[in-house]
Amino acid sequence: MLRADASAAARFRAARQAIRDGGQDEVARSLQSVSADIRRSILRMIDTAQLGHVGGDMSVTDILVTLFGAVLEVDPEQPQAPDRDRFILSKGHCAAALYSTLAWCGYFPESELRSFMAPLSALNGHPDRRKVPGVETNTGPLGHGFPVAVGCALAARLRGSPSRTVVVLGDGEMQEGSNWEAAMTAGHHGLSSLTAIVDRNRLQQGARTEETVTLDPLDAKWAAFGWEVRVTDGHDHTALLEAVRPSVTGKPVAVVANTVKGKGVSFMEDRVEWHHKVPTSEQMRAAIAELSR
Repeated sequence: MLRADASAAARFRAARQAIRDGGQDEVARSLQSVSADIRRSILRMIDTAQLGHVGGDMSVTDILVTLFGAVLEVDPEQPQAPDRDRFILSKGHCAAALYSTLAWCGYFPESELRSFMAPLSALNGHPDRRKVPGVETNTGPLGHGFPVAVGCALAARLRGSPSRTVVVLGDGEMQEGSNWEAAMTAGHHGLSSLTAIVDRNRLQQGARTEETVTLDPLDAKWAAFGWEVRVTDGHDHTALLEAVRPSVTGKPVAVVANTVKGKGVSFMEDRVEWHHKVPTSEQMRAAIAELSR
């Protein structure tokens, strides 16, 4: 198991407090800056490993930065605190984005990112709770993270804990039946401490989601399962902060976050081949330059 980086954790806590104390515009600028850093980090990890899922990593980055930077009650130096908020990245194949965010928070030293997907590294292609602090459950087998999140929310209720559970799902992942069983269960129990965010980039491996199995109207489907539904721009930090606010109806909250696969790099955006294509050296330089403007 990796260990926390105390100095990075202290910087993160200070940055998070400054973000929370800032005005709306200042908060958005701060989170945008962190997102750009995280996206550059993702590219360097994938370039070193010559493996990864760059498109989905880029689409989910703003969601992760918003959650860890301003929403979740977590402490990188106490990753097992009983009443911590639980975060589950159900679309576990986008581990590079999660690892970069956790390193920014100080869950482990940033230098570990260079070992991404290397032999014997803790930073596997899919997150492993036995190796990486901040990872609540192993994910990547699609459709498994969400049912675990429902269990976490139920357990918190039984303990009388104020803990909140947030799970991020890929939209292609919503084609898995286990997710709808979980949605039905959470709606039945009125798990208001549970928030499910769909990274709605409309692409999956090899095709558009709607060419594979139709998902729309996704908001109406969530509502039919007993959820409070919010649709938002998944790259607008201000809009995301509003969308992930706690439930006001006593129902679990579903956020359909419209995103762009490959966000931030023009030649990757909304292109299906960048599901797990690795940039060439020339493409790497161009991508980093775009993200540094």
